[in-house]
Amino acid sequence: MKLKVAIQKSGRLSEKSLELLKECGIKVSNGDRTLKTEAKNFPMEILFLRDDDIPQYVEQGVADIGILGENEVMEKEKDVITIERLGFGNCRLSLAIPKDDVYSDLSYFQGKKVATSYPKILRKFFLEKNIDAGIEEIGGSVEIATSIGLADGIFDIVSTGSTLLMNGLKEIETVLKSEAVLISNKNLSPEKSEILDKLLFRIKAYKNGISNKYIVLNAPNESLDKICALIPGMRFPTILPLSGSDWSSVHSVVEEDDFWNVIDALKSYGAEGILVMPIEKMIV
Repeated sequence: MKLKVAIQKSGRLSEKSLELLKECGIKVSNGDRTLKTEAKNFPMEILFLRDDDIPQYVEQGVADIGILGENEVMEKEKDVITIERLGFGNCRLSLAIPKDDVYSDLSYFQGKKVATSYPKILRKFFLEKNIDAGIEEIGGSVEIATSIGLADGIFDIVSTGSTLLMNGLKEIETVLKSEAVLISNKNLSPEKSEILDKLLFRIKAYKNGISNKYIVLNAPNESLDKICALIPGMRFPTILPLSGSDWSSVHSVVEEDDFWNVIDALKSYGAEGILVMPIEKMIV
């Protein structure tokens, strides 16, 4: 019994998806760019597909799970389950207009045409905002739609915004923030659900590792209670007495997002010799 996983056959999400499997200890070979391969050390079969086809294949059971952008899941509206946000492939879906146009609010689009590859997401957004605009669905090269007279604005994926600038456009409204997600068929067998649970365990251990730092510091014993309250770690910090002194060594874990604020507070409590190290995996 193997779990069939669909990932994008090319592009940034493909590379990141394979990297995620590697970090989970799963060995996958796709050197000859085949459309199907098997993991060497995990009961998994990998299918390399177009990202916009993945929701349909997962819904139909051709693939059991899939890794793709959340934007594609929302656009295709297939009957699948989103089971894990993966923390990479971050982007946004935004409205953009010619850079010389004056923009005040969404009423700019009233009665205008907008070109996009994501008509369902955009139509729902305009409906919620009571905007009556025409939607021109196109498959690619959305950025040139205004310059060739097809539309008055566009709705597309934006990462850095450089492509918009190159095509004489400016971003004016972010409609949706997206990242890579793991989706699943709703009717997995008990055997495949068990394999999926093992995969999720590895993914979460990897995600916990990259979102936390291991910290070691020396602190005066009189400040230990405050420091332990500040950096409790996974449950309790490890405290080791330093030989011949009234100081101790403290070992704990700090969340990446809170890191610099925590460091400032530790210094105010007298902490010294602070060492910070990356965590490869963290099992909680």
